[in-house]
Parts: sequence; C-alpha cells; structure tokens
Amino acid sequence: MGNGVREGAVEFQRDVEPVTARIPAEDTFQKKKVLNSLMSGALAGAVAKTAVAPLDRTKIMFQVSSKRFSAKEAYRLIYHTYLNEGFWSLWRGNSATMVRVIPYAAIQFCAHEEYKQILGNYYGFQGKALTPFPRFIAGSLAGTTAAMVTYPLDMVRARMAVTPKEMYSSIVHVFIRISREEGLKTLYRGFTPTILGVIPYAGLSFFTYETLKKVHAEHSGKAQPSPPERLLFGACAGLIGQSASYPLDVVRRRMQTAGVLGHSYSSILLTMQDIVREEGLVRGLYKGLSMNWVKGPIAVGISFTTFDLTQILLRKLQHGPGLDR
Repeated sequence: MGNGVREGAVEFQRDVEPVTARIPAEDTFQKKKVLNSLMSGALAGAVAKTAVAPLDRTKIMFQVSSKRFSAKEAYRLIYHTYLNEGFWSLWRGNSATMVRVIPYAAIQFCAHEEYKQILGNYYGFQGKALTPFPRFIAGSLAGTTAAMVTYPLDMVRARMAVTPKEMYSSIVHVFIRISREEGLKTLYRGFTPTILGVIPYAGLSFFTYETLKKVHAEHSGKAQPSPPERLLFGACAGLIGQSASYPLDVVRRRMQTAGVLGHSYSSILLTMQDIVREEGLVRGLYKGLSMNWVKGPIAVGISFTTFDLTQILLRKLQHGPGLDR
C-alpha cells in the first residue's frame, strides 16, 4: 500500500509540475510582450514626429492665427523662420513633443495590443484578426487611454510651438508660468475636443492599417507586407484618420494657445462659431489640412512601420528567427 501511495504521489507531482512551471513562463512572456510594445511604440513616435516637426510647427502656427493658409504662405513662414531664428528653430517645441509623444506613442501602441487581445478573447477571435467593429473600438480605446495620460504635455508643446523662445525657456518653465499665471486647470484646456477628435482619429487609423494588412495577406498569399507596403498602408491610415478629426484639432489648438494669443475660448461650440464667423467654414476649421495631407500620412506611415519592424526585431532577438508579426 505504501508503494502504491508513493507511486500515486509521484504521478500527481508529474501532472502538477508542468502546470506550475507554465504560470511563471506565461507571466514572463506577457511582461516581455508589454515591454516590447512600449519600447517599439516609444521609438515609433519619436522617429515619426521628429521627421515632420518643421511641418508640424508650421501647421500649428497657422491653426492658431487668422492668417489664410496656402502652400506659398507656409513655405514663406518656414523660410522666414529659418532666416530670422536659424535652422534648428524649425524644430522648436520638438523637445516638448518628444516628452509627450514618447510616452503617448508607447502607451497607445501597447494599449492597442492589449485591447486587441481583450476584445479578441471577448468575441472569441483568439489568435485571429478582429472583425471591423472591434478593430475600430481597439484603436479608439488605445488613443483615448494615451491622450488622457499625456494631455498636459500636448498643451505645453502647443505653447512652445507658437511663442518666441524668450517667453518660455524650457518645458518646466512653461508648466511653472501656466500654473502661476493661468491656473493648473489651464493644463487641461482643450481636453474635450482632444478626446472627441482622438476617438475617430485613432479608431480609423488603427482600423485602416490593420484592415489593409489583412486584405493584403488574403490577396497576396504573403503573411506579412514589405516595409514599403507598410509605409503605404500607414500613410492611408493617417490620411483617413486625420481628415475625419481635423476640425477638432484646430479647435483644441485654439483653446490651448488662447492664453498667450489674446483670445478667450470657453467651449468647443463657441470656439467653432468664432472661427467660422471670422474665417469661414472651410478656411477656418480646415486650415492647414492640405499640409496635414503631406505631413500626416508620412508621420503615421513611419510610425506604424517603425512599430511593426521594431516588434519583429525584438521578437527575433528574444526567440530566434521565424516570429514575424
């Protein structure tokens, strides 16, 4: 009987050990996955935003002024900024952009991967591509999560982009002056239009990119698109996402910079009414959109491509070749 008990205990131990051994392994895999997403997202955001920083700054300067936008005027503004303030002034505010965009992109891409997994489990699509509606929801939730966490940094970046360097000497100086002169509530001015804009922007961007990759795989027979194809898919995603949410982007910039440009905007609707009354519907609410059609697709294409390729590289380094996204 003693031998039978011992043999049974050994058999039980054999059955239990693999299960208990798998739990730490799964935890480690999940942690690595999250860390990889955060690192890949941070790099993607930094590379993309730095590439288009001069165009981004120029777009913001038009958005917050009553000047009429045109390609000629945009070129003239860039050229005069270069002559009067130097070449590197075209990247003024980019340090604030990096402080914001690195955590923003890291959180957004990581959150998107997690929301995809959660929604996949909920709808029963584990390991498969989501259907269109969950695909859109995952993107919207990811963008909203990132925007909520990093919004004050976006406010600081907008202030630095439209003011001379004598006004704010550093990112910390912007925070101090806003807090002292306008109150801490100002750091969240324009938050509502930001969230309302992020929902369609992030939702449509991720939805379009993921959909194009899925359609490509179905029609080409290739599991993964090439880097140029990823850039193209990302550019399409940026074009659609930014066009859909652009008026709210103009509104949030006006509300963010009102304190330093002598305006007073108390709500989204009143801000829209003022812009339309002074500048017209298209020229006001869509000012700078043509520049965004150049800047946005480039930035989003670079961002998605950098994220995917960094993810693939990190997985290969950790697990060896053969693990493509």
